[in-house]
Amino acid sequence: MTTLHITVGDRAQLREDTLQFIQTAETGELDASDERAVLQFGTYDDLVDSLTPLRLNLVQAIAKEHPASMRETARLVDRDVSDVHADLKQLEVLGILKLREGGLRGAIQPVVPFDKIEIHIDYPLLDDVDTDGTPANAE
Repeated sequence: MTTLHITVGDRAQLREDTLQFIQTAETGELDASDERAVLQFGTYDDLVDSLTPLRLNLVQAIAKEHPASMRETARLVDRDVSDVHADLKQLEVLGILKLREGGLRGAIQPVVPFDKIEIHIDYPLLDDVDTDGTPANAE
């Protein structure tokens, strides 16, 4: 199963998680079918701006129905073709889907290469917290 892992925030933590994943893969502890793709947003606002409910609905419709063109995709979600086209281009830039050329009459087919999307949001309520749970600047 191919899962897209979407995270928000700390690049150092993402790097650590990725290194741990690589080490696990090298020791053979992973299932051969487990593939890892990660998309990281710098802030929660970036995530919300990029993955709107309409765009997530679009991704889900493509994954379920496998439309042959952008026009067919627009019909699936009952939206204007130009709006869907703009969203598909943005989702392609993010790496959430691929746009394949060469369809019937030159149609471009959107393809979602993932079976599942997992979103992890670390949303700290305090700026700096020590391991014992107290604020780092507390005296």
